[in-house]
Amino acid sequence: MWTDSLNKTHCQRFLPILNRRDYLRTSAFGFGASVLGSLIAQDAAAGEQDSKTPLAAREPHFPAKAKRVIFIFCAGGPSQLETFDPKPALIKYNGQPIPESFRTEGLALQFMKASDGKLMASQFEFQKHGQSGLEISSLFPQLSKHADDLAVIRSCHHDSFIHGPASAVVNTGSSLLGHPSMGAWVTYGLGSMTDNLPAYITMTDGGFRPGPAVSYGSGFLPAIYQGTVLRTEGTPISNLVAAGAPGQQRQMLDVLNRWNERFASARPEDTRLAAQLANYELAFRMQTAAPDLIRIDDETAATRELYGVDKEPTAKFGRMCLLARRMAERGVRYVQMFNNDWDGHGECAANHKANADRTDQPVAALLTDLKQRGLLESTLVVWAGEFGRTPVMQGSNGRDHSPYGFSAWMAGGGVKGGQAIGATDELGFRAVERKVHVHDLHATMLALLGFDHERLTYHFEGRDRRLTDVFGHVVREVIS
Repeated sequence: MWTDSLNKTHCQRFLPILNRRDYLRTSAFGFGASVLGSLIAQDAAAGEQDSKTPLAAREPHFPAKAKRVIFIFCAGGPSQLETFDPKPALIKYNGQPIPESFRTEGLALQFMKASDGKLMASQFEFQKHGQSGLEISSLFPQLSKHADDLAVIRSCHHDSFIHGPASAVVNTGSSLLGHPSMGAWVTYGLGSMTDNLPAYITMTDGGFRPGPAVSYGSGFLPAIYQGTVLRTEGTPISNLVAAGAPGQQRQMLDVLNRWNERFASARPEDTRLAAQLANYELAFRMQTAAPDLIRIDDETAATRELYGVDKEPTAKFGRMCLLARRMAERGVRYVQMFNNDWDGHGECAANHKANADRTDQPVAALLTDLKQRGLLESTLVVWAGEFGRTPVMQGSNGRDHSPYGFSAWMAGGGVKGGQAIGATDELGFRAVERKVHVHDLHATMLALLGFDHERLTYHFEGRDRRLTDVFGHVVREVIS
């Protein structure tokens, strides 16, 4: 059982070592001054750790199916009706008013009333794929080839119909700010598998729609567990450029080690200094490892072609997916990719076609490449947005937000592919069969990583907190 505590006030948590910090920030040794200042600030916010090595690899509660996660978050809200949830009834009733039974339910939408619009059929055809016959829309011709690897959950739901709170729910389990992201929980529970790169890395192809604090933050967990933003080109990580030569930096670290050992010997109960030095050592090693990670010149022409990194419109997201595979090889525990922007309020078909054209080949390539390298069986790949969209038309052939029934899929480590789990009603408005709340989705992800979601806790403000709050049930059908 992983537990931790923050029972002291903020003032009580920090020891009087400000003079040394001020000295280090301005030191002529030049240990990447901006890196050092940033890390010290993070350490100050981190609070007490449960060990001297907070990122040390840990064993889960029971044998895990997966060792790592790659989460593809489709910001804006992909329509389940255009992607993974075929609805023949919508073809039959296309252009007609929504049935009276839906008018009386009072389902809240952001920009319209459910009764205002007319029903709109899916803008793309669905076909059965693979030996399983899993139905996927024509938006994803490449991903469809992996139908037998996908477990599509068609009955996801929650209650937040605005982007910010909905994104927070899917990423952190709560619509309120200040809660740790899924990646932070996983890193807290399992630690790191690499000494040279962050355990939790996040990438985006166009900004963070709900804001970084919601997307990849550590919330009330120590800051060491938050995601590190990686740029796919140029300088990969902010504040990582060294101000001095490697030999000078090494000398500075040795001085820091000696000082901290003396300081810690007088305060054996305090473990923060060891955690700080681990951060500094990681930053030192990342100056070489991070640029090497994004340098894809060593990839074969066939691999670059597989991901589409040298052509449009797949170049940017293709590079992200290729880097995700390279991170998996290098021991990064949790990779989160943000793909923008699926918010199809108007001309939903054009919006989704553009996004699919950018992502279909790269995502399929990621699954292919992981499988060929023997990594897929130990890597949990997840695809989801913050909500789905309405079966009624909004504006000019668009769809409004709908959190009441949407689709997500999992593949890889421990996932039983080639199946659709749960169902929405005949119009695709709300989940009605085998309903899977986001808490259930998170509980299932943790189970595949070897955790009992009720036992992965952190003591904060008087109670043991967890990703799934007081809810959540594992979707056993997903697990092979």
